[in-house]
Amino acid sequence: MNKQFLKKIENKTSVIGIIGLGYVGLPLALEYANKGFKTIGFDIDERKIPILNSGKSYIKHIKMDKIKKVVDNKKFLATTDFTMLPEVDVIIICVPTPLNEHREPDMTYIENSGRIIAKYLRPGQFISLESSTYPGTTEEILLPMFENAPLTQAQVGIKQPTKVKKFVVGKDFYLAFSPEREDPNNPKYSTATIPKVVGGVTEDCLKVALVIYNQVIVKTVPVSSPRAAEATKLLENIYRSINIALVNELKMVFERMNIDVWEVIDAAATKPFGFQAFYPGPGLGGHCIPIDPFYLTWKAREFEISTKFIELAGEINTYMPYYVVEKAGEVLNKFKKSLNGSKVLILGASYKKDIDDMRESPSLKLIEILNEKGAKVEYNDPYVPKLPKTRKYQFDMVSVDLTKNNLKKYDLILLSTDHSAYNYKFITSVSKIILDTRNAFEKAGVKSDKIYKA
Repeated sequence: MNKQFLKKIENKTSVIGIIGLGYVGLPLALEYANKGFKTIGFDIDERKIPILNSGKSYIKHIKMDKIKKVVDNKKFLATTDFTMLPEVDVIIICVPTPLNEHREPDMTYIENSGRIIAKYLRPGQFISLESSTYPGTTEEILLPMFENAPLTQAQVGIKQPTKVKKFVVGKDFYLAFSPEREDPNNPKYSTATIPKVVGGVTEDCLKVALVIYNQVIVKTVPVSSPRAAEATKLLENIYRSINIALVNELKMVFERMNIDVWEVIDAAATKPFGFQAFYPGPGLGGHCIPIDPFYLTWKAREFEISTKFIELAGEINTYMPYYVVEKAGEVLNKFKKSLNGSKVLILGASYKKDIDDMRESPSLKLIEILNEKGAKVEYNDPYVPKLPKTRKYQFDMVSVDLTKNNLKKYDLILLSTDHSAYNYKFITSVSKIILDTRNAFEKAGVKSDKIYKA
């Protein structure tokens, strides 16, 4: 192992490079910069670069002063110039891993990142992948790219023409996988305080990875291989997906039985052992839980295994926006109105409360279905003034103000995201009908015969 490399990390003279400056990469880059490391953030989105380099933020829960501090101290620089990669000692990949139209893994971002790293790879660099993915990605996709990147004669000190030398993992470069565990705007946990699972391709790769992550993370958890680390991330999110599917299914069953699932969950949660509360909703959101299970089901087919349990949970969670729209139609029908032609206001566009993260938000699916049913749909979200273009949707919509006159004109108010900023009492007082998918009104102490649950 290169002891000089480890010494550079420990005395904070090594340079950190983060590829992907989104909800995962940007917080991690700021942690390293705040600890005194010179940090370079790479991103293909040219719009982000001037914002960051001026000390501003484009993610609401990441405060501007945190960015401004490291920019002013010249510890952080954002760039689209990947020719700067040879200047960094540590490269951490934090790029998206979406699903394609067939709900199969889209590895484009990882593959493109790997190719550009291979192009500029120099001896002594460490690379870590943090993107959620299927077991085997690090060793099956990235490792061959880096091993097949030729060492130039200048890099190995050869003056005369000779056979091209290849990179050797654990010797010429180090490679690991460490899954991100971000929970945007969680008041209890941040990037630095969430334990970090780490798996290295070789023993030396793991040792280097632990030293690097120990500089900014409160606790590292070593595992035997990148595959084990990749599987850990999938287990965490499949666990949530399955339990959310369970309560979503129970919500539909109990609704037929005239039983309030929220009351049942709260009662069950009083048991001090053997039960963890999960809550139903209008569908899954965020980049991990709606996507990660399908990465494993896809990979499992390679081993001739059918993941029936995981796929069933996925079916239930995918159905939930359709269920909510069905409930909306039923509620309107009680008042002799059809969904077709009704004015519907969706409260909340982000995938969870009090953030501006739109990744896989079920609100977008609700808008799509309601439009298809002929409803006239608008939305409000204090964190999302305009709906951004996503891989699947491009709605030209802006958030409407929650004034008395505005609320009165809608036939139905559909709460999708339970933001703390909403004045639930005021909304109830001036709205005609409310469909609540999060039990938000009752939790706010507001009860009315105008409110229906979905």
